[in-house]
Order: sequence, then structure tokens, then C-alpha cells
Amino acid sequence: MSATTTTAIRPQPRSRTRARTVTRRFVRTAWAASALFWGALAVMEGMNHGALAYLFAAVFFIAPDLTFLVAVRDARTARPGQLPPRAVPFYNAAHRALVPVALLVIYTYAPITWAPILAALSGWIAHISMDRAFGYGLRTKEGFQRAH
Repeated sequence: MSATTTTAIRPQPRSRTRARTVTRRFVRTAWAASALFWGALAVMEGMNHGALAYLFAAVFFIAPDLTFLVAVRDARTARPGQLPPRAVPFYNAAHRALVPVALLVIYTYAPITWAPILAALSGWIAHISMDRAFGYGLRTKEGFQRAH
């Protein structure tokens, strides 16, 4: 009788870490490219359609971070890097890429053609993309950054 022993080959921790690092860099680069595209589209809409389109793009570019104001009075109790838990649902809702993308799809097929809407949605998606490119994502219910 011959006994064969099989040993499981486990990946080295370094190779796993390197693969994750490469993947993270690729994803962050893709988010950066997305931010450039949507930011350029927002600016182009402003150039083509005037001040109101610029205003909508700027407001919707800044608006997702205004969700911090929901829990301004709780900020003193939060630890460094923590968003007060009261603001987390608002922050996460404003920073989900699916929301403005879904609205963009609806706008595309709706019988409405008003340039400030496209500029606003472009600014919003640019904001989310820029956050992801810099490593900021959604928050846990306790208010900390989710692990990637």
C-alpha cells in the first residue's frame, strides 16, 4: 500500500497582501478616473448652459458632506475619525454611488431635459468618486470607516 500525503499549499501572507494592495490601487485609480470624468462633465454643463448649471454642480458636489451637520452637537463625544452615529444614515445615503447613478438613468429616460439636473448629478457622482479615490468610503453604524 502506498500512502500519499497531500499538503495544502497556502498562499504566503505577503503575496495576499501584495495582491490586495494592487487591487486597491487599481480600484482607487478607477474611482479617480471616474471623478475626473464626472467633474469635467459638470464643468462642461456649466460652460454650455450657464451659471445655474454651475451652481447646481457646485451645490451637489458639496452637499454630501453637509450630512456632517446633522450631528454637530454630538461631535464632542465622537472619537477621532468617528462620525457621530446620528449622522451615519444620512452620510451613507448621500455617499452611495447607486443613488445618483439611478437618478441619472431616470433622467436619461424621463421627458425632462434641464441641464442643471445633469450638472447636479455629475457633481454628486464626482464627489463620491473623489471620496473613494482618496480612500473614504461608507461608515459603520458606529461611525467609523468601513474596512475595504
